[in-house]
Amino acid sequence: MGKKKHEHHGGAWKVAYADFVTSMMALFLVLWIANARPEILVYTSLYFKDPTRKTWPTVEEMMPTTVGLMDKQIMESQKDANQYDASQRVNEGFLRAIAREFTRLLNVTQEEKEPVDIEVTSDGLRMQIYNRAKKPLFKGNTTELTPWGNEVFQNLAWLIERYNFLVYLEGHTAEGLDLGPNKNYSPWELSADRANTVRRLMEFYAMSPEKMERVSGFGDSEPLAKTAADSEDNNRITVSLSLTQAASPTPSPSPTASPAAQ
Repeated sequence: MGKKKHEHHGGAWKVAYADFVTSMMALFLVLWIANARPEILVYTSLYFKDPTRKTWPTVEEMMPTTVGLMDKQIMESQKDANQYDASQRVNEGFLRAIAREFTRLLNVTQEEKEPVDIEVTSDGLRMQIYNRAKKPLFKGNTTELTPWGNEVFQNLAWLIERYNFLVYLEGHTAEGLDLGPNKNYSPWELSADRANTVRRLMEFYAMSPEKMERVSGFGDSEPLAKTAADSEDNNRITVSLSLTQAASPTPSPSPTASPAAQ
């Protein structure tokens, strides 16, 4: 009786396994590169909003404007990977790209006045979001948000959560508002209540509560520079966004608002 030949089972599984390992390696490289270059994440997000690239910022706008000798020495001496990542993220070009992304989300076109002014600070962004009569954030002299106000702060909540900002909220009013017969309800209460209304809405949509560092109401005590105290531009919500916990906005002498009931 002849010997039975062993059947050959083939090596198809080896090909599949090799493809799997290659795919995992490619994924690791993509994630590593994206983590090392935060602007890649911004461009990826922009691609899904505008595949034509017509409204994209340039590479120069994404990068810091200058890098001095001391900056290079500091970067070379950093051994902590987390410190290196933070130093890459906190740069003017990256923050300007985020600011542009926010204004694009709002679809602001041909406005008589910009509804939002954004300033790049040393560690983040500072926004003046105006409550003007032609494009109000709130209904009258109340704390109820308009559809436009909802849209603004819903998009802002997404941006805060996406880029992991810490948040400082301030409510401000113009001088001379008519708040009705109740003399116990002043611009201080209104500005604080509006700021807390914004906080609750952003937490409802996307923002993690622990990202909120401070909520304040300043009434009509801090008008904008070179602006009349009764100008409608002083009816505003000021939002300071910080990428680093150590660098927070300078505290103001006015009292901090107590959190409103949920």
